[in-house]
Amino acid sequence: MSELRKDPIVNRWVMMAPERAERPIQIAERQRQLDVEFDPFAEGNEGETAPELLAIRRVDSEPNKPGWRVRVVPNKYPAVQRISELERRHEGLYEGTSGFGAHEVIIECPQTEPNLSRLSSQQVTDVLTAYRDRLIDLGADRRLAYAMIFKNQGTLAGASVHHAHSQLIGTPFVPFTIAEELAGCLEYFDQHGRDIFEVMIETELHSQSRIVLETPRFLVICPYASRVAYEMWIVPRDAGSHYEQIGTLELEELGGVLKTVLQKLEIALDDPAFNYVLHSAPFQQPRLPHYRWHFEILPRLTRLAGFEWGSGCYLNEVLPEVAAKRLRETVVH
Repeated sequence: MSELRKDPIVNRWVMMAPERAERPIQIAERQRQLDVEFDPFAEGNEGETAPELLAIRRVDSEPNKPGWRVRVVPNKYPAVQRISELERRHEGLYEGTSGFGAHEVIIECPQTEPNLSRLSSQQVTDVLTAYRDRLIDLGADRRLAYAMIFKNQGTLAGASVHHAHSQLIGTPFVPFTIAEELAGCLEYFDQHGRDIFEVMIETELHSQSRIVLETPRFLVICPYASRVAYEMWIVPRDAGSHYEQIGTLELEELGGVLKTVLQKLEIALDDPAFNYVLHSAPFQQPRLPHYRWHFEILPRLTRLAGFEWGSGCYLNEVLPEVAAKRLRETVVH
């Protein structure tokens, strides 16, 4: 039977329609293999990118030379540029600004490898550490309100380079989705006096039906109102609104958690395309007692169609309880 579920944070409705999974054409298309004859991100090809903004490398190695484990460089084809001045413009009721911002690429490993899940836990931790360090640096620029870290893996998810990488886009505004999420969390806090993520964790631990993985510091769940099949959230058990304030022990544990759940996704669903995003509090806001940073992982198994685009309501063909059970029971090595 179909079911309607409401996301408790942003009050967004999702249609759960498991019967639609029986359709003869479910997957949008097989992933296209990207051309890997030349890898501009591989170690030894540092001259193919702009000079690095940050690198985790051997102490005896030089900047923009081999010897690195993770490199962060400006995007060669940026959506926004930090060199632009922030100029606000008005035209009647319309408002805009110059294309000011930051657009960076986090190259996740020196070897030609497309899947983050196939790196070691330490390598994944290095990537997560680079995220933290770039947010700290960008947060010092008072012109930037927010920076979104995201990963597109696979052509169906928007990747154009085979080599494992993620991206960061910093903007002078707080993106709508983040603002909506913050507002929903604050409304719940004002009404109930509690962090909604704390309540969510309590509910999931009691139910157990949507949990994929538990560790001392993190809980991985398929959300109650999952927008897409096999959506997962990695949520910290301890309160913390800004990812850039994460500690070393948390980073090490998170590296193992992220690697494990991506391995589960790869094995259970035959290496699907996916996106993940890091949601964190805006730069210029103090610690928020009503909000927690978290990762959202979104497999790309089907395309959004007319109903989703027209209504803003997602249609999910796999119940999160079913998805969580399959992922939970998937054995990784």
